[in-house]
This record gives sequence, structure tokens and C-alpha cells, in this order.
Amino acid sequence: MTSLGYRLTAATGIHKGDRDYQQDQVALLMHPHAKGCVMAVLADGMGGRSGGRKASDQVMMTARQLFDRYSPQSDDPVAVLKQLILEAHTVIKLTAISTEEEPHSTVALFLVNPDGSCHLAHAGDSRIYYFRGKQLVKRTLDHSYVQTLVNQGELTAEQANFHPRSNILMGCLGTDKDPPMDSDLIPQLVPGDTLMVCSDGVWHYFNDTELGSILSTLSARDASEFLIEKARSRAKGGGDNLSLAIVKLEVLNAQA
Repeated sequence: MTSLGYRLTAATGIHKGDRDYQQDQVALLMHPHAKGCVMAVLADGMGGRSGGRKASDQVMMTARQLFDRYSPQSDDPVAVLKQLILEAHTVIKLTAISTEEEPHSTVALFLVNPDGSCHLAHAGDSRIYYFRGKQLVKRTLDHSYVQTLVNQGELTAEQANFHPRSNILMGCLGTDKDPPMDSDLIPQLVPGDTLMVCSDGVWHYFNDTELGSILSTLSARDASEFLIEKARSRAKGGGDNLSLAIVKLEVLNAQA
């Protein structure tokens, strides 16, 4: 895919880890009409085997429906991403009413427009990373108990990663309260930039420096496979579901 003197190369990866079933979902969506318009969306479902999968399925279905109708020329991308999160949240709540399960899900997604701008949005502890070369430019901050402690200066980011309550969320989709929603804008992507969205089953096992080195050195496909294999190894038999999507911007004469 080419646009503005660069091309996008992309890959997804998913593995059930050491769990008995897969509740993560991830997708890279290519716009049906707007060349160079791409959405990456990831959902980490929770609430038991079928409950968590139903929740992440609803996120994916909502994302596909809204993205197909999205017009980069006329629609407000921030409004579309917020609508996506709220609609998925509502549908998941309705699913809970009709079953005895408690389906919940995180969501993290980014939308690359044909003009090279990129909008990010998330709820929960699935993350989006943005690198320029090896350098981390920004990443989303989790809606979690330990991130609140980091924000208050009571924990370092490294301490938070190994805190016994690191899996407690302050909000997500499908709960009684509306989900927390943060959004951000990258005004202009350039060749050498990499975006990655991933679940906590992936990011838990890497620091920012490692991710920058891996993502800048390897192709999107090779990086996806390497990160899953390395996370599986580091989990030592206790790993969560893993999912990720990587989008790299490369100059047109670069090798795939």
C-alpha cells in the first residue's frame, strides 16, 4: 500500500499462550474505498471462556461496521473512534443481560488516514506504541490500578509491571460505568515510523528499549513472530493470551 511517498507494511500475531482458550481478538482493516486508510484494532476479552470471547467479538464487529462507513474526507476520526468504543460497550452490556456471563473487554485501536495522520484511542490496559526508528515517541497509559499509582509517584513503571495487582483495571468495556477513553493524534507519520497495538500478554514481557530495537530492526511479520515467541519463552508456562498488530512505514524503494 502506497501513499505520500511511503508504503505501509503490516502484520498481526495471536496466540492463546498458556490459557485453555483464546479471548483476544486483533485485526488490520483496509478501507474498502479510501486507499492508504488503515485501522488496527485489538480487544482483550474477559469474563470466562465464552463471555470474554463474545465481548472481543463485539468489539471487532463494531469496528468493521463503523470503519466501512468511515469517510476520511468528511468524518471526524476522533468522533468515530469514540463512537466505536461506546457502541461496542453498549452491545457488550446487552450481551450480558441475555446471558449469565459477565463479558468485558479492553480495546486499543489506531486509524491511519490517507494524508498520513494517525488517531489513537484505547480503554483498558491494551497498549499502543509509536516509535520513530528505535526511539519511543509515545505510548498509551493503561486504565489500571498500578498506572494510577505510577501517576501518583508511588510506583515506578518497572515496579508496576511486577506488582501483584497489576491486572486490576480501573475501567473497560461492558461494565456498569461508561469506559474510560483516551485519544491522541500523530499529525504526520513519516518513513521509519512504527505503530504497534498489543495486549498485556505481550507488553508485560518487554521494556520500551527492547521493543524499539526489535520493531526497527525486523520486518512487521518477523517482529510479530519474534515478540510472540519471546513472550511465550519469558512467561515460563504462565502466559496470558497474546495478540498484536504492527504497521511500519517504509520508503517506497525499501525491501519488504
